[in-house]
Amino acid sequence: MYEIFLLLHVLAATVWTGGHLVLAVGVLPRVLKHSDVAYIKAFESGFEKIGIPALIIQVLTGLHLAYRLLPDFGLWFNFSDPISRVISFKLILLLCTFLLAIDARLRVIPKLSADNLVSLAWHIIPVTVISVLFVVVGVSFKTGWFF
Repeated sequence: MYEIFLLLHVLAATVWTGGHLVLAVGVLPRVLKHSDVAYIKAFESGFEKIGIPALIIQVLTGLHLAYRLLPDFGLWFNFSDPISRVISFKLILLLCTFLLAIDARLRVIPKLSADNLVSLAWHIIPVTVISVLFVVVGVSFKTGWFF
């Protein structure tokens, strides 16, 4: 069962991170250059159909995998060993993603126009960097590279 959860987690991470890389590197420059709100809305509405389920799958499978590795929730933020450090960093990255998403959803997107596209970019870029960091930190579970 572990392998299935890990596979689902990695596939969902591929969708989430890949989608954000396409958004940040491929879509966002064009949107900013042409102040093209319609293009970003079209991309977002299409990506949300697979991106949000992928994020939900990542969170659920990630929590399950973390619990399998370290069943004591109290140790998840104990930075004394490599496993708890990686779990802690993944949860911190998740919190950052959540806070950026809430701010974008409540403050930026409802008023999205050519005038505040830069504000949206200041959400897209950090979420993309965070999604790549999720992958890097996740790989360190097996490699121990960074922790």
